[in-house]
Amino acid sequence: MQTLVDKLVNLLEIERLELNLFRGESRNILGKRVFGGQVLGQALVAAGRTVESDRNVHSLHAYFLRAGDASAPIIYEVERARDGGSYSTRRIVAIQHGRPIFNMSASFQVTESGYEHQFPAPEAPPPEGLENEWDILMRHRDQLPETYQDSFVKARPIEIRPTRAEDPMNPVKEDPVRQTWFRTAAALGEDPLIHQALLAYASDYGLLATALLPHGRSMFQRRTQMASLDHAMWFHRPFRMDEWLLYSMDSPSASNARGFTRGNIFNRDGVMIASVAQEGQLRPL
Repeated sequence: MQTLVDKLVNLLEIERLELNLFRGESRNILGKRVFGGQVLGQALVAAGRTVESDRNVHSLHAYFLRAGDASAPIIYEVERARDGGSYSTRRIVAIQHGRPIFNMSASFQVTESGYEHQFPAPEAPPPEGLENEWDILMRHRDQLPETYQDSFVKARPIEIRPTRAEDPMNPVKEDPVRQTWFRTAAALGEDPLIHQALLAYASDYGLLATALLPHGRSMFQRRTQMASLDHAMWFHRPFRMDEWLLYSMDSPSASNARGFTRGNIFNRDGVMIASVAQEGQLRPL
C-alpha cells in the first residue's frame, strides 16, 4: 500500500517547466481514464507552488471543460492574479493538445485567528467495524461492466469505507444521503499542500453518484451518462489525509439532466475540516 500511495503522491508532484508553467502526468493509477480528482489535485499543487509557504488554500472553484486524454501530459498554466497582505489568488488552466480541458481559481490565506463555529458532525459508526469499498466491489467483480474492470477492481491508494454497503449492480431507491470514511492507505509526509491536494483528489470519489440514490440507479449499470461539470471546495481547518476522515454527502436536487451534490468532511474528533459542492451531468440512457 505504501507503494500505491507513493505513486499517487508522485502523480500530484508535478514538474515545473517555467516560473508559472507546470507539467503533470495524465495517467490514472486506477485505470485508463483521467480521473477528475487527479486534475483537481495537480492544479492545486501547481497553484500552491507559486504561493508563499505561510499561505494555505482556503477555497477553490473549478470547471471541467473537456475529457482528459490519458495518453498525453497535462500542462498547467498559473496566473498570479493577486498577492495581498493576507490573501493570494491564482487562476489555473489545464491544457492538452492546445485546448483547455479544465480551469480553476484558488485562494490562499495566511493563518489568522477569529470567530469559530461549525455544524456538529453527524452520527456515524466508526471505520474499524466497516467493510472496505474495494472488498464490496470485489464480491461483484464478475458482474461489473468491462469498462470498469481496470479501475475499480485494483487495490486503491485511498481506503474508503462506506457506513452503508450498497449493491453496485442492484441498487434500491434511497434518500440521497451517503457517508464514507476515507484516508490514504499508508502514511504521508508533512507537506500540507500534498495533504490538501490529496483531499481534493479524494473529494471527487462517490460525490456525484449520491444524486442517483433516490432513482435506484448505479454508475456501474451503464444506464446513466455521468460527468463532473464543476467542483468547489472550502478548506476550514488543518487535517491529515493519512488519518480517518468522515465524508457526509447529500444531493438536494437533480433536474435538467444535472445533479447537484454537496459534502462536509470531518475528522475523528468531529471537527469540520472542509466542505465540497459539485454539479454533474446525469443523463439517463
